[in-house]
Amino acid sequence: MQQLLTILINGVTTGMIYAAFALALVLIWRSTRIVNFAQAPMAMITTYVALVVIDAGYSYWIGFGVALLCGLLLGALTERLVIRFVDSSSHINPVILTLGLFIIIHAVAAIVFGNQFRSFPAPFGLTGQRIGDMNVALTGYDIFKIVAVLVVLGLLILLFRFTDLGLKMRASAFEQEVAKLLGVRVSRMLTLGWALAAVVGSLAGLLIAGGSLVHPGYMDSIVVFGFVAAVLGGLDSPAGAVVGGLLMGIGLSFVSGYLGQDLVSSAALMILIVVLLLRPSGLFASSAARRV
Repeated sequence: MQQLLTILINGVTTGMIYAAFALALVLIWRSTRIVNFAQAPMAMITTYVALVVIDAGYSYWIGFGVALLCGLLLGALTERLVIRFVDSSSHINPVILTLGLFIIIHAVAAIVFGNQFRSFPAPFGLTGQRIGDMNVALTGYDIFKIVAVLVVLGLLILLFRFTDLGLKMRASAFEQEVAKLLGVRVSRMLTLGWALAAVVGSLAGLLIAGGSLVHPGYMDSIVVFGFVAAVLGGLDSPAGAVVGGLLMGIGLSFVSGYLGQDLVSSAALMILIVVLLLRPSGLFASSAARRV
């Protein structure tokens, strides 16, 4: 029973990290219709910025805030200086560009910060709780992860459903010419979409780094698991991203706990294949109505 509970808790907390990264992918997809595979190394860069600030003697929360601010600036600059000039007539061009950015950012990080493993602090305790006669592997930092992702989800739902800004961002992504005719400054909305997505990605990088070791490739696996989570929930659904992340986290935790760590990547691939075969648009994708 204790093993089952430990596996379940580990799945939920890990799934929240996948959910945070999936939220970043969903946000940038909803606002620009681009899947940003460079999201992980961008988040890794901001995590290193936070580590530099903390190592300089400042508190964790100052480093946390600086990292999110750097993520905002990095996302905006990436769209303004790079993405804006790619030929978007073919959907594959931005994808190839983000894969190129993935490699470039990795190389820059290795040069600037080095390839050695470095310890990243956590703002809360990393010891489990004792409930009755059982030790439960739920730490204060795990609770922080869950709360942080749920808060971000709530803010994104409010943004896209109940604000004019969210409506403008969606209009800019789907129908740029119509949005321009209606007075929407499309270029600003696209930049804002990249900036906000980079902030959420930076949050995912900080959450996974807390209490563990970081290096330039520490988020590489999150690209795969976070992407599968986003596809599982639906690239247009923030709530689906969180549910997809939780399903991924719990499912892979059971695979790791009962079948072995070596099968985790294969299990993620199988989940992706099954979703693409049965429901390519995701579990929470909205049905598109078509007038005949």
